[in-house]
Amino acid sequence: MSILTILKGQLESLTVAEREIAKFVLTSPDEMIQLSSAELAEQTGRSQSSVVKFCQKLGFKGYQDFKVAVTKAASQTWQVPAGVIHGTIGSDDPFATILQKLLGSKIHAMQQSLSVNNEKTLQSALAAIRAARRIQLVGVGASSLVAQDFAYKLQKIGYMVLFDADSHIQIANAATLENGDLCIALSYSGDTLESRRIAETALKKKATVISVTGVQPNRLADLAEIQLYIVADEHQARSSAIFTRDAQLALADLLFILLIQSDSRANALIHAAEDAVSTLKT
Repeated sequence: MSILTILKGQLESLTVAEREIAKFVLTSPDEMIQLSSAELAEQTGRSQSSVVKFCQKLGFKGYQDFKVAVTKAASQTWQVPAGVIHGTIGSDDPFATILQKLLGSKIHAMQQSLSVNNEKTLQSALAAIRAARRIQLVGVGASSLVAQDFAYKLQKIGYMVLFDADSHIQIANAATLENGDLCIALSYSGDTLESRRIAETALKKKATVISVTGVQPNRLADLAEIQLYIVADEHQARSSAIFTRDAQLALADLLFILLIQSDSRANALIHAAEDAVSTLKT
């Protein structure tokens, strides 16, 4: 996972001093790469020891290792296509600008979410899905819509899936899970009470839990054996979780495509479902 993505996701959980350093790195990664630890400390109004401790807290041996990680992340940063604006949508923005900003933000959220999960973790999630006797999809609010969509996709290729939008039914279903079953819980914050309690119930029943959360530290990811992440700037439209939903859908679609690719029966099952539905259209 990119160190810039980690910093962005964990920004609100940092101390005041750490947040100032992180903000400078996020805003000016190319400039930061040219600075020594003492110079970065001067730029952010902190001590050199604070900079070094900040790097160590993030898991680096020291400032030089942190600088290497930032250099790598900055070189891989995705650029919004020319003509597409990625930024806060203002109340006075004209119609065309709103369209450009919305599209840019959606593309950015999906691209970042697909790149933040490494192949090893994705393969672990795929293995858990393939091996599961039953799969329960869990989510509330906008995450419930994505969970429902993924549940339908998995059912289409032959998986036994449990899903219900009602959180009371979700937790009741979790209580029926057993060893060999799988619970996939979606929550951007990772602290949604319902999703966390359902995941805890699944774990008590010896089911495997996969979490799909934001990159910030959160309790749902701490519970899960396999952690998948999404990246979404919801300051622009948090009330409707617009970018979170798109990021979750993109990740779910990636898992679905990888499952189809690895299962020789999947295409036949999809075509069989399409043929069955076609009889309702004639």
